[in-house]
Amino acid sequence: MTTPAPQPPALPERPTLDGLEEKWGAVWREQGTYAFDRDAALAGDRAKVFSIDTPPPTASGSLHMGHVFSYTHTDCMARYKRMAGYNVFYPIGWDDNGLPTEKRVQNYYGVRGDASLHYDAGFEPPHRGTATSTKAADEKPISRQNFIELCDELTVKDEEAFESLFRRMGFSLDWSISYRTIDDHSRATSQQAFLRNVQRGEAYQSEAPGLWDVTFQTAVAQAELEAREYPGHYHRVAFHSANGPVYIETTRPELIPSVVALIAHPDDERYAALFGTTVTSPLFGVEIPVLAHPAAEPDKGAGIAMCCTFGDLTDVIWWRELQLPTRSIVTRTGRLQQDTPAWLVGTPGDALYAEQLAGKTAFSARAAIVEALRESGDLDGEPTPTKRMANFYERGDKPLEIVTSRQWYIRNGGREADLNAKLIGMGQTVAFHPPFMQARYSNWVAGLNGDWLVSRQRFFGVPIPVWYPLDSEGEPDYDHPILPAEADLPVDPAANPPAGYAEEQRGIPGGFVGDPDVLDTWATSSLSPQIAAGWRTADGTGSDPIFEKVFPMDLRPQAHDIIRTWLFATVVRSFWEHGTAPWTNAAISGFILDPERKKMSKSKGNVVTPEDVVKEHSADAVRYWAASGRLGTDAAYDIGQMKVGRRLAIKLLNASKFALGFGEPDLAPRQGLASVVTEPLDRAMLAALGKVVADATVGFENWDYTRSLDTTETFFWTFCDDYIELVKDRAHAGDPSARAALRLALSVLLRLLAPFLPYATEEVWSWWQEGSVHRATWPNAEELALGQPGDPAVLSTVGAALGAVRKAKSEAKVGMRTEVAKIVIGGSDAVIAQVRAGEGDLRAAGRISGDLTYAAGDDLAVSDVELVVAAG
Repeated sequence: MTTPAPQPPALPERPTLDGLEEKWGAVWREQGTYAFDRDAALAGDRAKVFSIDTPPPTASGSLHMGHVFSYTHTDCMARYKRMAGYNVFYPIGWDDNGLPTEKRVQNYYGVRGDASLHYDAGFEPPHRGTATSTKAADEKPISRQNFIELCDELTVKDEEAFESLFRRMGFSLDWSISYRTIDDHSRATSQQAFLRNVQRGEAYQSEAPGLWDVTFQTAVAQAELEAREYPGHYHRVAFHSANGPVYIETTRPELIPSVVALIAHPDDERYAALFGTTVTSPLFGVEIPVLAHPAAEPDKGAGIAMCCTFGDLTDVIWWRELQLPTRSIVTRTGRLQQDTPAWLVGTPGDALYAEQLAGKTAFSARAAIVEALRESGDLDGEPTPTKRMANFYERGDKPLEIVTSRQWYIRNGGREADLNAKLIGMGQTVAFHPPFMQARYSNWVAGLNGDWLVSRQRFFGVPIPVWYPLDSEGEPDYDHPILPAEADLPVDPAANPPAGYAEEQRGIPGGFVGDPDVLDTWATSSLSPQIAAGWRTADGTGSDPIFEKVFPMDLRPQAHDIIRTWLFATVVRSFWEHGTAPWTNAAISGFILDPERKKMSKSKGNVVTPEDVVKEHSADAVRYWAASGRLGTDAAYDIGQMKVGRRLAIKLLNASKFALGFGEPDLAPRQGLASVVTEPLDRAMLAALGKVVADATVGFENWDYTRSLDTTETFFWTFCDDYIELVKDRAHAGDPSARAALRLALSVLLRLLAPFLPYATEEVWSWWQEGSVHRATWPNAEELALGQPGDPAVLSTVGAALGAVRKAKSEAKVGMRTEVAKIVIGGSDAVIAQVRAGEGDLRAAGRISGDLTYAAGDDLAVSDVELVVAAG
């Protein structure tokens, strides 16, 4: 009985990228293509797990091209590791809490939180995204609980939109391993880690001066600062001494009522005689000391400065190190306190404060003080315009004030040299990609000047799980906080009483009061490895066994601008809880720039939202653009690059159909495609591809996936333009060597391109292979080794010769199917030998029907091309 010849696979008539995202997204979802194999991880070696601490995007508003850019980088690595045999732990989280969420809720619903109001079970907001904008005065005040419910409602909507885009982009996340930073599990994990910090003495509370945003009414941490130029005026003001006026220059004369000292550099001879004496303040006549401190700047202004409590961070340093008194007048609202401060009562300025300064904004108080200084003669000349550098909250639009308040802190090396050195050292155990990003981490930690402020005065966040007993006068006993049991977490001290108390005892003498604050959003997202990996079980009794199989994680991917916040904060929490770095690698992405090389940001109005871009160009095309940008390097938003990626994906579909259309080789009686690859050109192509595999693998192992893409793409075009053209006649005639080589190469190329173009590669793979290309084995050079290896130079030389023949026909303005009657190919002995090895294929592809003569020379040269041109 005769065995029928193998038939070509069922190939589509017209391959297209259209619809592939929907088609394969549904298949991957149904089949769990990217699911982490928990059982295998528990039973196997930790070294075969690759775990990723995926950044939880902020679920407020819309995603931007930066998300697409950096998440594609991570996904390429995840896909490579999965194909390389690793069990990839690739979770996804959503960062729900934080000021961005609260601001979006205020605008979307037209509301604002008010802690004094009671919960309204039937509350309906004024708007549900229908208002174009809302003013603060028009926002309806609602209770904290009502506000939180709206935050929760809106973030869920945003997350659905985010998930849709992430799935369309083909990110190979395991969607069954997901979390929200405000869900019960995340809140309990965050609270548990904080409680342990408190119990071990790593977290503490303190009544101290701190940075305060008057707009958002919250304390601000050092990592959230942003220095900006701010317009102001220098005022030359006279303080009074026994030997005459002492002039200082200040941009904030409204703080003269709070001055506690004049300070100059200890080596400044101009003021040496004043050190240890006192002067009196203008307008108020308060006696203050003149002191020396090395932080004073002799070449700035008059070289002597007033220390106010508090005008800036230098004031805080002087206040602490010189043990100065506290005379704060700026309140949390940004206004001067209403009552005349005790130290001003009975002074010449008592009435001035009460009548012109009390309750005023800093701006209004400044104007009043300047006018009073003019009248008293203590203002020397007129104010001089200047632009000073001021600290802003990164999301705020007014300079920060420094006010005294009770806050919670976590020790982070900002006040302890030994701890600082340990945290720098722990960062050095992490391999940064690119390596120079390591210095950004170390420099940030070395420059810290205070501990991590983790309490925030907001509504939507993880509540600080602490209550305070009230004494007989109804005052909180902050030295003896009441902490919940870990098994009771999560708790909300504003809604739940502590164990042993009844709700009726809230706020009354002998009862309790809950801490009103929430944890900084970084205090929760800094635990993303622990949250995703199950450090805390649902009942709080221990950890999920999988935790030890995925932690410390293998990869933290993120942008470089949050090294100081998310990355460092995660190191701090892991240091205290586990004594180790939370990951072994940190992959740092750059920014996305607009076509004019400016950073994309909402404030600049140059942001492009990705949804329409992906629909227009395809996910594979957008991924190609993203993967073309190296780690740590800013990349321009480039539609042209996306078009190149789309062209590559379409070419992959069409070239694959063409190559597979020749049919399968007849392998009997031998087995395996490699067994029938005998022709020199075929072996040369596979040898060249083997080098590509090696180079692409090195690229991924070195975190340079851009190199892997570039190497593979370059070979792919050679494969299409030269190799397929050279062997198509032989393959069409049924030559098993050509057919087998085409299929071997196509199998390898699809796997090499799969991390970058997941949809096009999966589509082609499905035409002739079982399963998913994304679960196939990453190629290795050995599978292309054919015993006696081919010479890669044969392909490049014969391909160059074919290119020269095509050029000659093009210059003669004839078709490529025009026959060649005569041709001379020159070159060295090695070059001629390479051409001879592929001469048959060169003749067929170049339509060389006549004489082909070889001539001695150096480099390859094609000459004396005589074409057969039909008459007429």
